[in-house]
Amino acid sequence: MSDQETRVAWVTGAGRGIGRAIALRLAADGFALAINDIDSETLAEVRAAIESGGGRALAVPGDVADEAVVGGMVAEIVGEMGRLDVLVANAGIIHIAPLLETGADDFERIHRVNVRGVFLCGREAGRHMVGQGSGKIINAASIAGRRGGDDQVAYSSSKFAVIGLTQCMARELSPRGVTVNAYCPGIVDTRMWDHIDTVRSASMGLAKGGAREAVVKTIPLGRQEEPEDVANLVSFLASPDSDYITGQAINVCGGINMD
Repeated sequence: MSDQETRVAWVTGAGRGIGRAIALRLAADGFALAINDIDSETLAEVRAAIESGGGRALAVPGDVADEAVVGGMVAEIVGEMGRLDVLVANAGIIHIAPLLETGADDFERIHRVNVRGVFLCGREAGRHMVGQGSGKIINAASIAGRRGGDDQVAYSSSKFAVIGLTQCMARELSPRGVTVNAYCPGIVDTRMWDHIDTVRSASMGLAKGGAREAVVKTIPLGRQEEPEDVANLVSFLASPDSDYITGQAINVCGGINMD
């Protein structure tokens, strides 16, 4: 495949965890990667990993919730790589606290990244993809966006919003050649779940790891999810095999949520 034919994927929040696994998987699938994170150091490590495997990677650090920055990232990606075929809007943050202890600033901070970031990246990538006549937008939702839970009013509501954004984007963009879907991970072994476990174990009077152990016992497949489990689904959604799928929020959670 020539450089002109190589598909280009942009993965936000690619510095660690699920985003890193997605970037490495798409590189293995043959994509040229534009990788984003607010942490330039971790981004450099992912870029090096892709390039050491023979892939091509462009690092575009920046805040996905900053409108000017997002527009600049898309312009840089298209300018350097010639096209943009797939957006994986993966960047996200979490806040764990009871409703009555959640500050307005905490709520707004979570929604700024998890919702505004997905909106801005999808809008700017969508503008290019519509002009190009094709593309795939894949958004990071969560099983927390399927059903509300304790201590996650900011995070859960932001992921409900991502599912709504995904459906709205799909309605408008699919007739113009761009599919839009979301993935809904469960209990993934990442730094985010390390934080959740720390907070919840303390509140439950358990040693560190106690909350994680309790919730893993509820997973029908019997193990905690790995970032690569999510990357496998994203690989499918980024491929031509998913061309007739749009507007969906697909669970990848080991069966912990079957709604």
